[in-house]
Amino acid sequence: MQKYPSMADTSRIVAVVDDDSSLLKALERLLSTQPWTTKTFLSAKAFLASLTDGLPDCLIVDLHMPEMSGLELQQVLTSKAVKIPTVIITSDTDAAARQRCMSAGAVAYLQKPIRRAELFAVIDAVSAGSEQGPVAT
Repeated sequence: MQKYPSMADTSRIVAVVDDDSSLLKALERLLSTQPWTTKTFLSAKAFLASLTDGLPDCLIVDLHMPEMSGLELQQVLTSKAVKIPTVIITSDTDAAARQRCMSAGAVAYLQKPIRRAELFAVIDAVSAGSEQGPVAT
């Protein structure tokens, strides 16, 4: 398993968790157009196992996944006091789901299909260390 870059590396690390391998590959290709290091995971459990290698600057996670949802992953991270700016992506239009994610600490809740400019703006804002709270989406 490849280690995350050291702190001397100025590249931001963006982790993406989605059980849809096609979408995961598409997001990886999209993110590779930016000066970020992208790590992809097909499950929340695989992502959690990777944390021994270091924390990403931003986490993009699908809301609906088998075994552990994006919201549940966010709650696990919070319970372990692991602070990673988390962007929830989903095709779910339910306002209550959005509210649950934002209340649990998500910095953004983006609807699929994801708009490139919106995704990049959110990643830039949160991975640059913005302490402004949730990003409007």
